[in-house]
Amino acid sequence: MEMDIIKIGNSKGIRIPQAVLRQCGIDSKVELIVEDNCIIIKPVSTPRQGWAEALELMHKNNDDVLLVSEEIDNELLEVWDEPDH
Repeated sequence: MEMDIIKIGNSKGIRIPQAVLRQCGIDSKVELIVEDNCIIIKPVSTPRQGWAEALELMHKNNDDVLLVSEEIDNELLEVWDEPDH
């Protein structure tokens, strides 16, 4: 895809079509890398991105129940003693 360089204030840039941004998974932040006279634009992934929505959906679907009881039966726990010498 050939594009024109445009003036943006004191800088220059290109317009990236929305379809290309979507295809590359680019939302609002990118990492810019210059390598071998090429410009590489990569999406920045945010750790835990989307977790809030996923947890909300889990709660809505009642999928956020504890798998292990909060109360632990001490008799079921292993005893950790010093080994016999």
